[in-house]
Amino acid sequence: MQLEALDVSKTFRSRRTSAPVHAVRNATLTARPGQFVAIVGESGSGKSTLARILLDLLEPTEGSVRVDGQEVGSMDRAGKRVYRRNVQAVLQDPAGSLNPRKRVSRAIGEVIRLHGMARTPAETRRRVAEVLELVGMAPAADYLDRFPHELSGGQRQRVLIARAIALDPRIIVADEAVSALDASVKAGVLAVMADLKDRLGVGYVFITHDLPVVAKVADHVYVMRHGQIVEHGPKDQIFSEPSHPYTRELLAAAPVLP
Repeated sequence: MQLEALDVSKTFRSRRTSAPVHAVRNATLTARPGQFVAIVGESGSGKSTLARILLDLLEPTEGSVRVDGQEVGSMDRAGKRVYRRNVQAVLQDPAGSLNPRKRVSRAIGEVIRLHGMARTPAETRRRVAEVLELVGMAPAADYLDRFPHELSGGQRQRVLIARAIALDPRIIVADEAVSALDASVKAGVLAVMADLKDRLGVGYVFITHDLPVVAKVADHVYVMRHGQIVEHGPKDQIFSEPSHPYTRELLAAAPVLP
């Protein structure tokens, strides 16, 4: 599977001035299963807008998103259902992404049932337990019947990852998925994501402003500024020989982690 954004642009209209806001400009990106792609840049650079376009939550003003050459915008309902199963999301705010009234088993189980991944309640519960253990929440029985407020921030983020992988996706779009976590919890969640890449072959489009994290986990890096991808390449190349002045500025300002 190959996920591509081809010359994608997104323009919004300001309600106050009616002036156009060019959130993304002619962005081209490729992601594949088993590959950790990072999109980096400061707040307002267009990273999250591009993520939502990849997830088919926003329609591009120009350009297209394609999977294995087929344009997502031209897919019928059945095709988009398959697409959304194959391309899953993990967002920044786990508390806001989980219904506070739903136990973990229901929050994940509803997605499994919606996509026909299990036939019976018993099969659904077994699948929920399986994915919880895949993200390091073992034994799963300790978490199945908890509500979100009974979990730590790191545990809630792991539940979101478990919900995503429950559908056997090929690529996960993770938008600032670890930015709200403290350093030790962040390291644990990143280790889970790396393990899933190795064990399941899942790929990531990882949106972040945290360059030390990118240095640890990414395979390929795209640098965004003012809605444009100004540079991209293998991680080692970007960090050791950046060609764009903006990339050099970002690297110079980034903290260095051991």
